[in-house]
Amino acid sequence: MTKQPFNLIIKPAGAQCNLACEYCFFLKKERLYPGSNFRMSEEMLETFIRQYLDSQPEGEVFFTWQGGEPTLMGISFYEKALEFQKQYARPGQRAINALQTNGHLLNDEWCAFLKANGFLVGLSMDGPAEMHDAHRKDRAGNGSHAKALAGLELLKKHTVDTNILACVSDANVHQPLEVYRYFRDTLGMQHLQFIPIVERDNQSGSQRGVKLTTRSVSGKDYGEFLTAIFDEWVRRDVGRVFVQLFEACAGVWMGYPAPICIFNETCGECLALEHTGDLYACDHYVQPDALLGNIKTLDMGEMAGSNKQKEFGQNKKALLPNHCLRCDVRFMCNGGCPKNRILPPKGESLPINYLCEGYQAFFHHIDQPMKLISGLIRAGRPAQEIMHLEF
Repeated sequence: MTKQPFNLIIKPAGAQCNLACEYCFFLKKERLYPGSNFRMSEEMLETFIRQYLDSQPEGEVFFTWQGGEPTLMGISFYEKALEFQKQYARPGQRAINALQTNGHLLNDEWCAFLKANGFLVGLSMDGPAEMHDAHRKDRAGNGSHAKALAGLELLKKHTVDTNILACVSDANVHQPLEVYRYFRDTLGMQHLQFIPIVERDNQSGSQRGVKLTTRSVSGKDYGEFLTAIFDEWVRRDVGRVFVQLFEACAGVWMGYPAPICIFNETCGECLALEHTGDLYACDHYVQPDALLGNIKTLDMGEMAGSNKQKEFGQNKKALLPNHCLRCDVRFMCNGGCPKNRILPPKGESLPINYLCEGYQAFFHHIDQPMKLISGLIRAGRPAQEIMHLEF
């Protein structure tokens, strides 16, 4: 079987975390492994790194360490990971490491290690304290903003490359500019991601079988959140502040494939590896029906290229409702992440993305600026010139 390149999200501590964020979908995954110590063994670490590098072509190979909370594994675990990466990387391969963290366990030793080994850090932070603390709480129910901020200050002290990963929930969706300016001006951050909370309420259901928690954002609100930030960004921050979604849109408007998996035409190229060696189709589908197998007994590359995984990936495109097929911004959205396809439009049987209304409004809103940006880039001129134009 031909091996296909793929990305991998690694869960070395499984779903274990030192926080209890109210909207975290992954904490519940502990139930899949009753009695586990939720620690990836050194033997499993070596097996996975060997197989992953073997499955990938020459060039940069990305290792994305996530959780739960990956820093629970301690620095020595990642030192061993770096040793195995050096041992098993073929000539022409270069391992690149990224780590997503809540920042609570960071100290000078951690940050010096991350800097020395070129880790990119994604720090989870939802905005100013009152917004962040609304849902990001520790195990005792206390807000976690102060410790996240202390972690960020240490990362900045050691000049670690850091992105902000901000969840957009009911706590901050109506204050988009306050959130954006807090990160840009108060904290001086230049790389931002805004992740919408779409959380199903499994305790109750509506007449149509689906109900979302009050923490979730509506499509309309999320679209207005993005639009408000985009309007400020495009007038003063192009080339200075990098918002993942805006950068992705610029690429798509230039004719390139979306670099964010949720907007790709198909799925299946970003898999999730649990601490036990179980390989799942996707980070959002760590569940029994999406389990591909375990790397103790099956080859990772062969599982990633299996018919089961191909079918999972193709279903995103194959199961688009007519509403999406007729949409004039499908070139950007492609129906969004399948996990958010919840209810079918009126008169159809296939579900549509819960955020559809917001995506449509936002993509229509940015159409003219994105055409101008892509035109400037094609002409070899700096995209920042767009900041001098009027819309």
